[in-house]
Amino acid sequence: MDIFQLSCFLTVAETLNFAQAAQQLSITQPAVTHQIRSLEQELGVKLFHRTTRTVKLTEAGVIFLNDAQHMVAIARRAKKRFENPYDQEFQVLSIGCHSYTHLFLLADVLQQMAQQYTDLHPRLRVVPFQHLYRLLQEDEVDAIIGFQEPDDKKVPGTFLSLQKVPVACVCAAGHSLARRQVVHLEELTQEKLVLLDPLRAVATVAQLQGQLMGGRSPDNFYFCESAEAATVLTKAGFGISILPDLMVPPDPGLVSIPLEGLEPVSFGVYYRTLQGNAPLRSFVHLLKGLFPPDDPPSAHQTREGMPRT
Repeated sequence: MDIFQLSCFLTVAETLNFAQAAQQLSITQPAVTHQIRSLEQELGVKLFHRTTRTVKLTEAGVIFLNDAQHMVAIARRAKKRFENPYDQEFQVLSIGCHSYTHLFLLADVLQQMAQQYTDLHPRLRVVPFQHLYRLLQEDEVDAIIGFQEPDDKKVPGTFLSLQKVPVACVCAAGHSLARRQVVHLEELTQEKLVLLDPLRAVATVAQLQGQLMGGRSPDNFYFCESAEAATVLTKAGFGISILPDLMVPPDPGLVSIPLEGLEPVSFGVYYRTLQGNAPLRSFVHLLKGLFPPDDPPSAHQTREGMPRT
């Protein structure tokens, strides 16, 4: 494969339209199709589902997307580096996470780091759960922010817990549960549910969702690929959702109610090593200061003082 093939793939993946991709690349549509087919033959997988009306990434295409972006970025960076050999080198800090919600926590930390490291180039990557830890193992990200995985899952790194986060029932402000101080899981068995894809959910949340789904009709469920999508449907009144409170935006149209009897989940940062990586050490140190120690907020309280933007 070459950079041109990868650029064709990334442009089609962005536009989901072969004609638009050809226009952006200033080549013909058959040329784009040829490059995609050649790439698929080399990889031995189908990258796109294509009909007369729609173009969608296959599961293999989603997996390959991050690799393609990384390879093209390396190629462009290598070329850029030699455009002016006298330019100062820069330090890359690559941070991965599972949710865009987590990115919003980082602005203050990165602002402080920019003052400390004038040559810092942060790279922020949002990657599905099942692929992100592979990037940490392969040193393609320096750290991952997110919730701690179960003990039986092997993650190639050290986990530093920053905060214990309550798991909450989230509902629209006008919902009958909205004025409750606490909710028992058994009380939710008849509620319509806005569910996260189990592959993208915190393990505790995925387990609770499974309990609530047992024996119920599929028309009671609305599946979402992200916490952001789940909160939108929840606010719109489609049902209630189960989420760690840290993933719920500070929106007056949403209410988070603690679930009785559940242990909070641990939110923090995974990294392989701090040795020889001064920006990463600073990043982890500043993250510690972002969260008050041993002071988990109540899910039903307002979020004043929490690290939200």
